[in-house]
Amino acid sequence: MLERNLYNMFYENAKKYPKRTFISFEEKRYTYAEGFAIVNQMAHFMQKKGVKKGDKVVVMLGNSPEFVLSVFAIFACGAIAIPINTFFKAHEASYIVENSESTFIITEGQFESIMEEVRVECKKIQEIFTFDNKIDNTLNFYEHIGSMSDAPIECKASVHDLAIFIYTSGTTGHPKGAMLSHYNLLENAESCDGMINATYKDKFLILLPMFHTYTFTTCIIYPVSIGCTLIILRSVMEMKKDSFKKILLYQRPTIMLGVPQIYSVMAKSSMPKWFIKFLYPIKIHISGGAALPAEIFDQFKKKFGIAVIEGYGLSEASPVVALNPLNKQKQGTVGVPLPNVQAKIIGDDETELPRGEVGELIVKGPNVMQGYWHMPQATDDTIKNGWLFTGDFATMDEDGYITIVDRKKDLIIAKGMNVYPREVEEVIYKFPGVDAVAVIGIPSVEHGEIIAAYIKAKENETVDEKGLRNYLAKHLANFKLPRIIKVIDEIPLTATGKVLKRELKELVKNGKL
Repeated sequence: MLERNLYNMFYENAKKYPKRTFISFEEKRYTYAEGFAIVNQMAHFMQKKGVKKGDKVVVMLGNSPEFVLSVFAIFACGAIAIPINTFFKAHEASYIVENSESTFIITEGQFESIMEEVRVECKKIQEIFTFDNKIDNTLNFYEHIGSMSDAPIECKASVHDLAIFIYTSGTTGHPKGAMLSHYNLLENAESCDGMINATYKDKFLILLPMFHTYTFTTCIIYPVSIGCTLIILRSVMEMKKDSFKKILLYQRPTIMLGVPQIYSVMAKSSMPKWFIKFLYPIKIHISGGAALPAEIFDQFKKKFGIAVIEGYGLSEASPVVALNPLNKQKQGTVGVPLPNVQAKIIGDDETELPRGEVGELIVKGPNVMQGYWHMPQATDDTIKNGWLFTGDFATMDEDGYITIVDRKKDLIIAKGMNVYPREVEEVIYKFPGVDAVAVIGIPSVEHGEIIAAYIKAKENETVDEKGLRNYLAKHLANFKLPRIIKVIDEIPLTATGKVLKRELKELVKNGKL
């Protein structure tokens, strides 16, 4: 009997559905048998070049078949995948490569300049694999794997071995590596299926970034675990092209996972009523990544005649925690915990609160991470007696439906991407003339939240706003850039000098800033 791990899960479905379409991407098509053969060739080649069980392999690739093939080839080697946010600048990528102690990288030509800096900063890198010849001194998979065997790998990873590190920004400003095992991901996929009940005939439309934990589990691991087809778009921008309607018409995706901003765009699209009524193929729409505004929910349902199903998760929980049942949704809630996942609301003394009261949401189950890489104290602060402290304030009603009220931490979710204010603040502090800064998220129907930076200038000095924007563009990923930058006379502080962000938000809300 095969060891239970992610590679063998793929192996079993490749045997079960060899001729079924595995991946559809632009003009490319791969059956499960073809995709599995390429994964094996890649894994044999990687092993030949020194990749072994337990090694960390960074993956910096855009949405593509190569992303999916790469992570399964890494799993085949018993190695650990480290996906990197493709919006990151070079120093942000270098930090993760160095911190994770990665020795191999899989990337592509569009990240050439980033890889140049990574090579300088990260001395442990042994090989960089690519799929083109756009980066010097790298190994192009497509030039080497043709001579490699496509026979199945004897994958030595056990179910409880680590499979992936998902780096999530922390309040310290440095990303933390949430360590997820094969067991975490397989169990989370199985629990998702307990709510969605997809079949091998379903086709998942993938338009969110594949490096994101939400996409990784729900749009790759989960559908592959039941033999579904993955229809991959390069990015959400593809939705604005005529080719998107052709994908809907000819490829017939049936399940789509998105963020509120995507559903807002769809609700306002010019898609004809007759197309929606007679030809629109998607049966299930799921929203995560940020709270789904009631306005977007209503607009979408009015236009398409079906509801968007809202859920909740976090990287440390592999990531899905809760989802509205397809047949019993409560609008405004994130649904009920997945099968095998426990959840409760606790007060400051960490005892469970009565239903309806606001407190911190904590969860427990096979989806909870193994901890943060090389951060034992942060792990102990986050996981207590098996319970994951989410840092989110929430309520739970009598039926077990969870409503997220606010974030305990200062996390901002802009366009579905996590942004921690302190990281942005630390960069702004380094700019000439800045005395103090507070970065907050301002609610936006279109974007979930927009990032706003309020700055106090040093006495008798000024802050060059245009120069600051140019400076930030060089040091932060685009999704972290503040859309609003204002220099104000005073930033509200506590007696100990801590910024009163809730008070700052009230001033903005009331139009006083």
